[in-house]
Amino acid sequence: MLDHAKSALSLTPSTAAPESLGMSGARLGRIEDHLKRRYLESGRFPGTRTLIYRRGAIAHSAVQGYADVERKAPMKDDTIFRIYSMTKPITTVAFMMLVEEGRVALDEPVHKYIPQWKDLRVFVAGVAPAFLTRPVARPMQIIDLLRHTSGLTYGFQARSNIDAAYREKKIGEVEKFGTMQSMIDDLAQIPLEFSPGDAWNYSVSTDVLGYLIETISGKPFEQFLKERIFDPLGMVDTDFYVPAAKAHRFAACYNATPGGMASFNAPNAQGALFLQDDPTTSSFLEKPSFISGGGGLCSTASDYLAFCRALLNRGELGGTRLIGPKTLALMTTNHLPGNKDLTQLSRSLFSEATYAGVGFGLGFSVTMDPALTMIPGSPGEYAWGGAATTSFWIDPAEDLIAIFMTQVLPSSAYPVRRELRTLVYSAITDSNL
Repeated sequence: MLDHAKSALSLTPSTAAPESLGMSGARLGRIEDHLKRRYLESGRFPGTRTLIYRRGAIAHSAVQGYADVERKAPMKDDTIFRIYSMTKPITTVAFMMLVEEGRVALDEPVHKYIPQWKDLRVFVAGVAPAFLTRPVARPMQIIDLLRHTSGLTYGFQARSNIDAAYREKKIGEVEKFGTMQSMIDDLAQIPLEFSPGDAWNYSVSTDVLGYLIETISGKPFEQFLKERIFDPLGMVDTDFYVPAAKAHRFAACYNATPGGMASFNAPNAQGALFLQDDPTTSSFLEKPSFISGGGGLCSTASDYLAFCRALLNRGELGGTRLIGPKTLALMTTNHLPGNKDLTQLSRSLFSEATYAGVGFGLGFSVTMDPALTMIPGSPGEYAWGGAATTSFWIDPAEDLIAIFMTQVLPSSAYPVRRELRTLVYSAITDSNL
């Protein structure tokens, strides 16, 4: 288990021989071999960035392929990626800082902070704007936003008439639209998918948390993140847009299916790349009007490692404490009602996590039973990913962090995440379990 005496770790991680960290260098080398053979040579991925951290040092760091295929720009250690939903854990940690300060509580009704949501109702039938609805069984609570049991949704799921209403209003789109306030106003007019707490559904809930952070703290959401997380952790390349001076490091984003548009389903993945977002003309080159706490950040693998190291070190890094150990323990415990896993409670057609044996905490998926996932791992590991196939997981039992970056939509196109888990865990020679 993680040494409880650890504190004030340096912001700059050291690198050590894998064998000194209880890992096999030869087996870690299989990761890049696998990615090259299965994904790069076949044209499925443009390039990859991999970081494995264990027992206080980097055990494996590698890049290969291209950040931008069209311009033959190589992938580099400092390539900047659209991390999309890997924004969510950062937003959730920021929100829990306010909880720790006593400025908001998890069991409070959301309408305390968003009065126009006091009379939200649940969809029964019909299409916008003539929905048939019923009252909620109970008001939406703050915790529902944190664990995605709010009754909100994402329009890209294309499962229901409520999803269609989100698409019409451009709520939660990959290409950001409107403002946080316009999202809140629009959501006040659209019924919930279900009564809060009744089910799990991947949604814009974390975007709402961003709005609440701004409302409760009295600071712009992006400023709060910069002052409380990014600057203290030295995350100098993490922001909601890529400034001109760093644009040459910004990766291109691709689709696994033709058309060039962002898609979250790829049943007919072609084993080829189709340019979705050119880094020289991307909307990410300008500060957006909508600051998305659910999917708006760009970052590097090294920056994201700093955030993960703070969590692995029980909430602290470089002398800066983000959150307390007990708060983090609460966040990484399954919070699904009845201690159910996602197979039992999810109505979502899309998620950044497998379902069997996996629950959901406050901002992260949480592994409950590795045997049910049929992937090596540890009970209590927590994780999430982004739409363009970025991902991370943290395993406190093994003192381990793994981060993977590429830029291919959707993340469901290929099973690379489960493959990476198998490859990483097979390289552990000295398990803490």
